[in-house]
Amino acid sequence: MLRFLLRRLGYGLAILVGVNLFTFFLFFSVNTPDDMARLNIGGKRITQAQIDTWKTERGYDKPLYFDASREGAAQFTHTILWERSVSLFALDFGKSDARQAINIGHEVKVRMGVSLQLALPLFVLQVFVSVAFSLLLVFFRHTKIDFWGVVLCVLMLSISSLFYIIVGQYLFARLLKLVPMNGFAPGLDAVRFLALPILLSLLSRLGGEARLYRAMFLEEMGKDYVRTARAKGLSEGRVLSRHVLRNALIPIITSAGSYLPYVFLGSLVFESFFGIPGLGAFVIEAISGQDFAIVRTMVFLGALLYIASNALIDIAYTWVDPRVRLS
Repeated sequence: MLRFLLRRLGYGLAILVGVNLFTFFLFFSVNTPDDMARLNIGGKRITQAQIDTWKTERGYDKPLYFDASREGAAQFTHTILWERSVSLFALDFGKSDARQAINIGHEVKVRMGVSLQLALPLFVLQVFVSVAFSLLLVFFRHTKIDFWGVVLCVLMLSISSLFYIIVGQYLFARLLKLVPMNGFAPGLDAVRFLALPILLSLLSRLGGEARLYRAMFLEEMGKDYVRTARAKGLSEGRVLSRHVLRNALIPIITSAGSYLPYVFLGSLVFESFFGIPGLGAFVIEAISGQDFAIVRTMVFLGALLYIASNALIDIAYTWVDPRVRLS
């Protein structure tokens, strides 16, 4: 296990360095600091003096990769690459380009807590409801319940998440007035604001997840161990819950684990439409405001979380299937 973790750590670090360098190249070589200054300042008549002032205030007046005017290690540390790219590995995210008063690291900590309040309940409910609904369809396979359940899954899968948001806000917030239209409040009051986005996000993903799990369960139902369990006199419910579900846990973990980065990074669409001040809304605001420092930070965090989630998925395989060995 230790050797596996060290090897995955090495692979993950290499991938993270590659993503970071590629992102830096896109932001600072393809799109130069002068271009960034013009986009942030705005207007048609921008002087070079304004551009130079903007770059100096944000530290973009330094050389990109190498400073020949310095000596020793300062030749590499007194560069944009070191201060804006290498520093990310120390989780030093710096300040916002658009608003210098905003510390990106502090905003990430605060907004991640808000995103987790939305994403963690959604993650748990999504796995539980999708698996339970799929098992129900498999239990009643080749019946009208299974047929109309699959039709419902296809309908839910075909509808855009924006449709769920618009209809849900109109029906539950404006018409029935059961929950607020949008906004957020700390503490227990957050339940009123998060209930609707959790419900709508669950519905928008249920169709695809349920169809996937149903197909996996049906594949397991045709295997020898299922016939053996039935021959021993076990009921269909016990066969599904104690044998089929257990043997289908690996693909379920794979599917659920791929959603883990979104648990921490938030939902871009739902946070924006419901006015929830999480990381998803933070990214949308940064893209709209051409705030490249925040966008770079979120790309780095996204890559870091994907690497970590893949390692956790591999480790979880060994917990649910003793035959899997990590070496």
